[in-house]
Amino acid sequence: MFLCHWHKLQVKGHEEEEEGKRGDVRSVGAAVVGYLRREILMVLHHIFMVAFCFPASLVWRQGKGDYFQGVLFLPELSTPFVCLGKVLIQYQKQHTLLHKVNGVLMLLSFFICRVLLFPYLYYAYSRYASIPVYLVPLVAPWQCNLGAALLWPLQLYWFTLICRGALRQFTRHSNSPSKTFKPYHDCCPSNGRTPQHTDEH
Repeated sequence: MFLCHWHKLQVKGHEEEEEGKRGDVRSVGAAVVGYLRREILMVLHHIFMVAFCFPASLVWRQGKGDYFQGVLFLPELSTPFVCLGKVLIQYQKQHTLLHKVNGVLMLLSFFICRVLLFPYLYYAYSRYASIPVYLVPLVAPWQCNLGAALLWPLQLYWFTLICRGALRQFTRHSNSPSKTFKPYHDCCPSNGRTPQHTDEH
């Protein structure tokens, strides 16, 4: 992710060129500082995934909860739509029907596979343990509650930004035929960019 940021700063004519000149893009140290300043949320997200989720899935769960472990891979279903949207933007295909359809699919997949994921996990556990949903946080392993408490707010935050960007693009499109739908303007977590910068690729 940092290499993408670094090479982007070297592209002549990029919209960040002036910002890069002020920060001396020739200095790797300055680029690292600038990257961390802009991408701190994404960096912390991935540090948490490696430092907490990795050992939790391989060691701490002690072979239990395979179903829930598998369900936690569902968020990656939204990644292909995010990546395709960025590719279409790079090839100046924002005006195409494929770009608009892909944007809708990205919104749906992100909502289903990321936003609804954690409530569903608690619901599934309540059925497995034959207890009311509201009692699940009291009996579920603390690691599960901690992981959900840290990860779900991020998904809600990113989805809010996605919806806000999509609404803004639809509004612009209705006011000006030249504007196109680009919900990628405010997402996404899975491709190494913070929500506010993904349309810059």
